[in-house]
Amino acid sequence: MIKLVLTDLDDTLICHGLPRATDHAIAGVRAMVAEGLHFGPVSGRIPNDMGWMFDHQKECYATGAFCNGQMIYVDGELVHTEPIDGAELNRLAAWLAREDRGILTMFDVWHGDIKTAGYFVTPDDVHAERMLGSFGAAKRWERQLEERPYLKANIHVTGDRARQTETRDLLREQFASMDFVFPSNDAPLLDILPHGWSKGSAVEVLARELGITLEEVATFGDSENDLAMIEAVPNAVAVANASEQIKRAARWEIGPSADDSVADALFEIAACAKTGQMPSFMRA
Repeated sequence: MIKLVLTDLDDTLICHGLPRATDHAIAGVRAMVAEGLHFGPVSGRIPNDMGWMFDHQKECYATGAFCNGQMIYVDGELVHTEPIDGAELNRLAAWLAREDRGILTMFDVWHGDIKTAGYFVTPDDVHAERMLGSFGAAKRWERQLEERPYLKANIHVTGDRARQTETRDLLREQFASMDFVFPSNDAPLLDILPHGWSKGSAVEVLARELGITLEEVATFGDSENDLAMIEAVPNAVAVANASEQIKRAARWEIGPSADDSVADALFEIAACAKTGQMPSFMRA
């Protein structure tokens, strides 16, 4: 029986272009909660985004893992953080400017508070002006970060997908203390994580905190930064619009995000709590 559902948000629970989770999805979460089950978003987004993404229905995000698992909450309590070193991020910002591969973007998040909107970091004035023009003139920039721990960093990467992939691979070679993954199959972004930490790590923490086995967890995803959580549990589910990498790794597949397929799955999982069965899409 599934006791915990963990799902990516963008292009998984929430279809691209929608302003938030649908009423149907929110009702599906409530149906699970009413049966004593747990639901949680596992997202690269910051905790403060959850309010507008779930119409401020707190039961939808009291449990979850944010910033790709760098901030983990259970029933509204922060139970784990996994920060990135500021000195390493400064070294990364300098490399990106020198190689003209993109620009470091920071969200100064700590314990659920956001002090400022996203801002760029680069030591090069010319690079900053060009990148701000490419990725949004409204964003501010800093020459360097304080040498302290940070949560939530990504890179706006330049070029087509082939060049972005090349940049990802070069970064993995150059910066052994960090991992780099695409959060979307289309967006020109790379998420940054402490080396060895992932959404999969967060799944294990959440299961342990809730006292359940990984066999009782279902994960849903679509893109590269979901791979670790898809691989972490036996009952992993790809949406139909997922990358081929995710579809190969998942045990089960459902319909596309555009059809609110994860929401339908939530209702079925809630209904199965009454009988102890597995949902129909998890039966061979």
